[in-house]
Amino acid sequence: MKKMIALLLALVMVFALVACGAKTETTETTETTEETATATAYKLGGVGPLTGGAAIYGNAAVNGAKIAVDEINALGGDIQFELNYQDDAHDAEKSVNAYNTLKDWGMQLFLGSVTSAPGVATSVEAQADNMFYLTPSASSTDVLGGVANPLTGTVDIERKANVFQLCFMDPNQGSASAQYIADKDLGENIAIIYKNDDVYSTGIYNSFIAKAEELGLNIVSTTTFTTDSQTDFSVQIADAKDNGADLVFLPMYYDAASLILTQANAIGYAPTFFGVDGMDGILTVEGFDTALAEGVILLTPFSADAEDEATVNFVTTYEAQFGETPNQFAADAYDCVYAIYAALQQAGATVDMTASELCDLLVATFTGGEFSYDGLTGAGMTWDETGAVTKAPKGMIIENGVYVGLD
Repeated sequence: MKKMIALLLALVMVFALVACGAKTETTETTETTEETATATAYKLGGVGPLTGGAAIYGNAAVNGAKIAVDEINALGGDIQFELNYQDDAHDAEKSVNAYNTLKDWGMQLFLGSVTSAPGVATSVEAQADNMFYLTPSASSTDVLGGVANPLTGTVDIERKANVFQLCFMDPNQGSASAQYIADKDLGENIAIIYKNDDVYSTGIYNSFIAKAEELGLNIVSTTTFTTDSQTDFSVQIADAKDNGADLVFLPMYYDAASLILTQANAIGYAPTFFGVDGMDGILTVEGFDTALAEGVILLTPFSADAEDEATVNFVTTYEAQFGETPNQFAADAYDCVYAIYAALQQAGATVDMTASELCDLLVATFTGGEFSYDGLTGAGMTWDETGAVTKAPKGMIIENGVYVGLD
């Protein structure tokens, strides 16, 4: 009996030693894998609406960034990327949580937020962390800070030196839209419908109205809506129609715009509708009759029907992988990754640098006056101390269900 007990105790000790050995080996393997990934690839993070009403924008940005990362990694050079996008559902509080998730992951470079309100929130966090931030499409001036209000001339938020935009700032979109309407003589009587609780829409509206007054455009109707009221636009449409507007300016996202077009058609009102980059995506709205978008004009930095080699290759790859034509949000995100790639090369960065070290290096590169980037959304793009990009918008019109260049 004593021999049997001794044998059992010996077996228990053997099993315990084997179990401990197995646990130690697994932990070391996991740590080695993480160290290898960190040592060979820059950790590139992004935040955007992958679910919810603005998901068209977020998923397009992810897809565009993924194509760029895959292409760069396939080159096999010293600069490789590991991409991680987190969902914020177009919510500022969720965007901060998503940013912190990326920080915990070890993010070194940040593609910022896709939309403006979350972009303002994450830019504050990135400023505190000295994390380099280049957003494809969060266009509010408050994302950058330090930009003068076009109406008051005052700076409302201190400049965040580490934050840059690859998209047009809202004031640029507003003033460029007014200039384009005037130059092309697109409307004699202009109505404006904008969303007064959204920084994107109000920012564009403010600069549009300032430029319209300077150019002498005839504004006959100005109405607003909010997040809670963006289902019924009968009052706004009636006001535009009753005041004889032959062009309606819509500085807003595609979801509200699709409802305005639908409800205007229901009462037989057919002015020229003119939008900005947030309208891109209207042809993919579920349940929307895309025939109602015929003749819609918008300013955007990207044309999927352009015939240059870079655009053709990007569109072909995007359609093959995702089964749809890329919008400007996809192109902007693609350009963001390549702009960071080019800046890392020019700056002589190394992957073992901390996020803060990389930030200082890239800020100096972007604002040093010698860095420029040729991309899908603009040639010779440059950035100044404000963090804003310099590039030219393109006028597009929807014809036969596709975007066609006007210029």
